[in-house]
Amino acid sequence: MTSYPSVSAVVPTRDRPELLRAAVRAIVAQDYPGPVETVVVYDQSEPDPALTELSGPDRPVRVVTNTRTAGLAGARNSGTVAATGELVAFCDDDDEWLPGKLRAQVDALAAVPGADFVSCGIRVDYDGNTVERVLERDSVSLADLLRDRMTELHPSTFLIRAAALRDGFGLVDEEIPGSYAEDYEFLLRAARSAPLVNLRTPYVLVRWHKRSYFAQRWDTISEALQWLLERYPEFATQPAGEARVAGQIAFARAASGDSRGALRWARRTIRRNPREPRAYLALAVAGRVVRADAVLRTLHKRGRGI
Repeated sequence: MTSYPSVSAVVPTRDRPELLRAAVRAIVAQDYPGPVETVVVYDQSEPDPALTELSGPDRPVRVVTNTRTAGLAGARNSGTVAATGELVAFCDDDDEWLPGKLRAQVDALAAVPGADFVSCGIRVDYDGNTVERVLERDSVSLADLLRDRMTELHPSTFLIRAAALRDGFGLVDEEIPGSYAEDYEFLLRAARSAPLVNLRTPYVLVRWHKRSYFAQRWDTISEALQWLLERYPEFATQPAGEARVAGQIAFARAASGDSRGALRWARRTIRRNPREPRAYLALAVAGRVVRADAVLRTLHKRGRGI
């Protein structure tokens, strides 16, 4: 590639000053031949103008506030609208890009005609354990995503053509309850337009921790996932995929103390796929055989979620 396009890294943040600085430093330090701006978006928290001191040559750091819907989706969109780059990348404020991430992704995007979106693998850090999650495929279709959320496709790995965000499949949806699963909905919508490009290398360090914003917001999680099933009728074409989401709802209802709701959604899950383990985990939590947080701790240590 003779001329590398400009990139804007959008970093939504809320009350994580130390982790945020680590995230910004990792972006600024990328060995990428083109210009890279970092747009830090403060959501429901006081901006820190001193962050601009982390800027470097062709690596400006800008600080803005979320002027749209409060929450992660609105913050991502505020940053995207403020971005000036030909490509837009996302990075959560508690994650870090690893060396080589940006250049490898831009090269991969340029190599696939008509592609607007590229992701990569992740290195998950939870409670002192590190697990690499790499998707063993170069392309991801809508059908693939309906069947499986593919945790490897983490928002901190997303790199997208700015034109696709503004004139194509669009910005992050701000109507999702609590902004939960906004990344999954975004992936589904992007894949409706064209298959997503994927790199089989873990180029992002993703931190899972007990301070995660959605760690215990079970009612919001349940509401958002029900919204997702209604918004994407295509799930009906993938019984295993629909059962997976229904099982997540069942687990959320159980974790929130709604045993009847958990039973109802577990039954729906089993009807669609009797082999879906989330249904039985939900029933175990609802029956107080095991605690929801114990299940999550075990899964997170393996680099997985519910």
